[in-house]
This record gives sequence, C-alpha cells and structure tokens, in this order.
Amino acid sequence: MTETMLDIKGLRAGYGGKPVLQGVDLTVSRGEIVAVIGRNGVGKSTLMKTLIGLVESMAGTITFGSTELTGLTSFRRARLGIGYVPQGRDVFPRMSVKENLQVGESMRERVSPDVYERIYELFPILRERAGQQAGTMSGGQQQQLAIGRVLVGSPQLLLLDEPSEGIQPSIVQDIGRIIRKLNQDSGMTIMFVEQNLDMIRALAQRCYVMDKGRIVAHVTPHELDDRDTIRKYLAV
Repeated sequence: MTETMLDIKGLRAGYGGKPVLQGVDLTVSRGEIVAVIGRNGVGKSTLMKTLIGLVESMAGTITFGSTELTGLTSFRRARLGIGYVPQGRDVFPRMSVKENLQVGESMRERVSPDVYERIYELFPILRERAGQQAGTMSGGQQQQLAIGRVLVGSPQLLLLDEPSEGIQPSIVQDIGRIIRKLNQDSGMTIMFVEQNLDMIRALAQRCYVMDKGRIVAHVTPHELDDRDTIRKYLAV
C-alpha cells in the first residue's frame, strides 16, 4: 500500500475573495512524480501558491503526511519539508550564487554538512559560478540555482511551477534528468506544473488535467506514451 504524501480535498482559493480554484481534489503518493497540466489561466500556479501558503485557501483541506496545512504560514510549510520553486525562478539578482544557495538554509533548523557538495554535483555550473552575481546568469542557470536553493533544505516534497519556461531545450533536458535522478536516488516526491510536452513526457509518472479551477481528467502512465493525448489535454 503506497503512503499518501499530499491529499487535497475540495480546495477553493483565489484573490480578493474571488475563487480561482473551484474545489480541487488530488492526491500524490510518497516517491511519485506527478504533473498538473492544462492551458494558461486555469489555476495551476494558484494551486501551487496555495499549497505553499502564498495564497490563502477559502475552503477545503490540504494534508501533508499527517499534518493539515490550512492556516500555516509558508515558512512553517517549508519547515515541514515542502520546497517550492516559483514560476520565473525568483533568485536574488545582486547576491552571489553561493549567497542565494545559503538562503535555503532557513528552510531547516540544521543543514547537513555535505549538502552543498551534493548540489554542486547535481548542478556543476553552480560550483563554477559560486561567486558570480545571480542576475548575470542565463535563465536556465538561474533555474538550476532556484532548484539548488530549495534542495539546501532537503525537502520531502518538491513543488515546481513551470520549470522549463523560457529555458533553452538543452538545459530543459538537463533539468529533467536531474529531477528524475533526485526522485530515483533519494525518493523525493515531486509535483510540477508544466506545458512543455517533452518535459511532461520525460518526467511525469501520471498527470492531473486542470480546467477552470478544477481537475477535469487524470492521465495514466499508459496514456503518457501518446503525444497526441497529452497535446489534446494541454489545449483543453
């Protein structure tokens, strides 16, 4: 029996009292890689922001392990073991790569001594550019830094919002490979929002399809092999 890591029931959330999420139900088991897909503006990013606590939920429940998250701050959620990489990366442009990574230490009371070495092994460019201002790096390098920064806190659940957006295809492939490796080597659970067909097919073990703030379909591992099926869901 697989253990449920994330259980969302009847989740409603939005901005200024207007719900964007209209009653989302989904579950993610420990050790899974699950994608949330759908066209622009259907509530995917709002879902991610609600999970990490940047958008307040109006109704429903979010259970992480045995902990109900409703009402907890983003900081508390991060401390419980949820890592979040926002759309658009959000690195601190004037700080060095190393300083950006060190920000990730706030996610944990104690950081394992070899954590930086592990991150540099996954992302060699970060070791190479450790003293460089983050704002001078390419979009793909900044995305690697944003993921590395979250990994400093050794999350159990990694939330990625459009990790391929605005990144050259070769780096998209690298990031996909690294995320798969994280999942295989450490059993990290990963939930990501994505519109890049190749990234979805390379990474996801199954998908939820969103439309108008609801989950409208579930894509099985078998269906993921069919590009046309995924393309159809991206245009739902």
